Amino acid sequence: MKSPGVLLVSAPLCFSGYGVIRLFGLADGRYGPGIDWQAAHIVGLIGTVLFIPVVLGLDRLLPQRKWGRGTVIVTLIGLAATIVQFGADIAFAAMADDKAGMSRLSREFSAVPGVRPAFYEVGPPLFFLGLFVLTILLVRAGRLPWWSPVVMAVSTMAPMLTLDLIPLAGLGILAAMVGLRSSADRFEASAPVLRTSA
Repeated sequence: MKSPGVLLVSAPLCFSGYGVIRLFGLADGRYGPGIDWQAAHIVGLIGTVLFIPVVLGLDRLLPQRKWGRGTVIVTLIGLAATIVQFGADIAFAAMADDKAGMSRLSREFSAVPGVRPAFYEVGPPLFFLGLFVLTILLVRAGRLPWWSPVVMAVSTMAPMLTLDLIPLAGLGILAAMVGLRSSADRFEASAPVLRTSA
């Protein structure tokens, strides 16, 4: 199992990698079903999955309070929704012959009642909201410097302005959490367990 320090670095770097590969794919004006699309989304999916042990590791650094536990649960819900979104995009690209076909499959999936709010509109933003609140709680617990929530807020909001900022957003998320590497001895992401005590 990767060490906590590696997880804290590799998860946001994969998020940045997704954005970089996406920009390269857009450069030729044919970003859609193909190697560039699949590579970008697979890297993004890997990064999202890596964030699961990261979030559970952050939970271990927080005082045993309901705010921390609730925030971790909300963040994991957002991660689950983001994983479904990445998985669907990868599947549609594999099934479609062209961009129009991929868009049609995506529209059909989104038309299923509850899918759009769960996996596109409400679900994924919960992950970023959760990361922001977690940084605030970690500052209060003395685990992160005061500026970490500011960097996290800017980083998580940047892709809402334009997806072209995803590479910088990933680096910002990394910068916001990099102080936790000094607490790696207590960051037990190698065997994460979500607390159940109040």
